[in-house]
Amino acid sequence: MDNKDAMSKEEEKKVTDRINELYHKKEKEGLTPEEEAERKELHKKFLANFRAAFKQDVENMVILDKNGKEVTSERAKRAQRKKGLRKD
Repeated sequence: MDNKDAMSKEEEKKVTDRINELYHKKEKEGLTPEEEAERKELHKKFLANFRAAFKQDVENMVILDKNGKEVTSERAKRAQRKKGLRKD
């Protein structure tokens, strides 16, 4: 999932609200097969969005040691260069 595919904060809230609503319904009275399928799809969508955001955060991170020297991994540097975030 690229950043362009990431959910907006509003959409993310709608998804989490619906997941929570289905969770509480499941605890009280159970879910229909259609609701269970919806819950699974929403959960997959939420996790994909979470993973994409987490990956972006990690790739954008610059790590410095206690002396202020950059020790960012080469893998992260390559990802940052690919995104145009680094000039070195």
